[in-house]
Amino acid sequence: MTLKKLFIDAKIQHHPETQRICRRLDLPVECVDDPVSIYQWINSAADPVSRGKQVLYLTRNKGGFLKACPGTREYTCCDYQILHVASFCTMDCAYCILQSYFHPPLLQFFVNREDLDAELTGLFQEKTVSRVGTGEFTDSLIWERWTDLTGHLVTRFARQDRAVLELKTKTVNVERLKGLDHRRKTILSWSLNTPAVMESEERRTASLDARLKAAARCQRWGYPLAFHFDPMIIYPGCEADYRQVVKLLFQRISGENIVWISLGTFRFMPALKPVIAQRFADSKIAYGEFVTGLDNKMRYFKPLRIALYRQMVRWIRDAAPDVTIYFCMEDDEVWEKSMGWVPPPHGGLGRMLDQSAINICGLTP
Repeated sequence: MTLKKLFIDAKIQHHPETQRICRRLDLPVECVDDPVSIYQWINSAADPVSRGKQVLYLTRNKGGFLKACPGTREYTCCDYQILHVASFCTMDCAYCILQSYFHPPLLQFFVNREDLDAELTGLFQEKTVSRVGTGEFTDSLIWERWTDLTGHLVTRFARQDRAVLELKTKTVNVERLKGLDHRRKTILSWSLNTPAVMESEERRTASLDARLKAAARCQRWGYPLAFHFDPMIIYPGCEADYRQVVKLLFQRISGENIVWISLGTFRFMPALKPVIAQRFADSKIAYGEFVTGLDNKMRYFKPLRIALYRQMVRWIRDAAPDVTIYFCMEDDEVWEKSMGWVPPPHGGLGRMLDQSAINICGLTP
């Protein structure tokens, strides 16, 4: 989707990062003292989500840039840290929680890099391993045309040895990563799904073949990689489709260079269902065999999840016996019946992922 207008918080209109972005974007510009008028304009649209993807609002992050992953105690969390550099996305996936998470949905980028750098300096001084990612509230690489943030972050993480940065994407915007001295402290990761799901539910995203080609390029440039089969969608014939995706993945990528692979099935808050129905009239993903989970999200009936997970684990293990696999937000029963073991309590999954980063990215424990 093409941006049509740039809004700027009047308080940061003279910030150097604001000026750099303005020079790269040939768009009508409007400075605002308060974003309420933008919110009202977006909410007045028949499809606020689509309108929110057509404008960019430059502002400050008034809170912390580093945030703990918002897991729930009912399900095993990976103890990830989110680097909140921006919000929302220019791509458009039917299952995306951001459609109902942000009120209103608005593409925002935070220009106060000096505050971000100060928080990273504090993080790098800690004596523990940290796993940090920018892909929780946005896609990590949609910003490449407008900012040099990615290169800045890669360079910053390369100067230390206790934290790793994960850039998660559905794009192929990797060209500017070539030639950076990353010292393997940045992980490039891709969300993967079957071609059927990508074609029907993921608008304006790169194809499976394009994503795997981009991953292979990054591997040649020395970057460690990760992959996320999340959200997996259950539909007739999905098992054969997911098996083929696993096969294609390991035809292109060495298992020894994969830091981790996560698995997760489609889950959603009930408020997302009417949004999907309105915006993706042909989508059937919200009408499967769902039950209410312990976190009040709708989840596939547990035996269905376990059956698919078991097969995915087996296919991945057959191709790469030593690769680290984990479930995103599942309970002990799912782990035991799908994987054959359960992460130790009180941060056991986090420690396992830390160790994988130590082994493959060269972090200092």
